[in-house]
Amino acid sequence: MSVLAASHLQKRYGDTVALDGLNMTVEAGQIVGLIGPNGCGKTTALKSFMGLCRVDSGELSLLSQDPFETRAELMRRVTYIADVGTLPRWMRVHDLIDYVSSVNPRFDREAAMQTLAVTQIKQKSRISALSKGMTVQLHLALVLASNAELLVLDEPTLGLDLLYRQRFYDSVLNDYFEQERSIVITTHEVREIENILTHVVFMNRGKAVLSAAMDELPGRFSKVLAQPERLDDIKSLNPLSLRPTLKGIAAIFDGQQANQLTDIGEVTTPNLSELFVAVVGGES
Repeated sequence: MSVLAASHLQKRYGDTVALDGLNMTVEAGQIVGLIGPNGCGKTTALKSFMGLCRVDSGELSLLSQDPFETRAELMRRVTYIADVGTLPRWMRVHDLIDYVSSVNPRFDREAAMQTLAVTQIKQKSRISALSKGMTVQLHLALVLASNAELLVLDEPTLGLDLLYRQRFYDSVLNDYFEQERSIVITTHEVREIENILTHVVFMNRGKAVLSAAMDELPGRFSKVLAQPERLDDIKSLNPLSLRPTLKGIAAIFDGQQANQLTDIGEVTTPNLSELFVAVVGGES
C-alpha cells in the first residue's frame, strides 16, 4: 500500500518555483531519505505532504486521503517534526507527557520514559530551562512514542551531539521500525542515516532527480579511482562526476559495465554522500 503518493506536484511562491513536477512515493515499511541542497524544495514538499500548504497542481495522497482536506483526521495517524519544532516552554516535562498521553491514544508513555531515561532531562524541569539539545531530545522522545503510521522528520537531530544522534537513529531502526511503519527523513548528515534507509530520493530544483531502493545502488553506480594518465579513458565513458584526489582521479559512473571500469582503475561502490554530490552536482 502506498502511504504517500505524490505525482507532478507544482508549487510557486511568486516568481520562485518551489516544486517543479515532484514525483515521490512511500510504501508501507519503508524508511525514505529525502536529500537535497538548501532551497531545493524539501520543506515545501514536506509541508504539502502534511497538508500545511496546498500545491498549485498535481496529485497528492497521504494514507489514501487528501492531506489538505482531511488534515485533522490524518494527524492522528501521522507525526511530523519540523527543523524548527517548538514545545510549550511554560510546561514541565511531566506535564507535557501527561498532556500528550491524554490527547493521543496511540502514545506509548512507557516508551517515551525509556527514551528519556538515557538523557539528563528531569521530569520536573520546565521546558524553558532545558538546553537546545535537551529540548530536541524531549521532542524526539515524544515523536518516537507516538506509534504513528508515518513519521516525517525534517532535520530531526539538528543541535544534538554525535552520541545522542547515534542513539536516536538506533532507536528509529530497532524500536520504532519493528512494525510496519514508514518514515520520511531529511538531514544534511547523510552518512549518519545511510545505513538505516531502505530508499532514497535526491531532490534538486523542486523535482526528484534520483529515486531508488538502497539495495539497487551498488549494482547501478560505480566509483573508479585511477591514475591521472587515464583521464581520457575516464572521460570517454561519460562519468557523472570527476574530481582529483590525493590518490588519483575519482570518477562516478551510472550503469557502466564492471569490466570496462576495472581496466581503468580500482572499482568500488560510492557512498551516499559521494553519489549525492555526483548526481545533484551534475544537475546544477
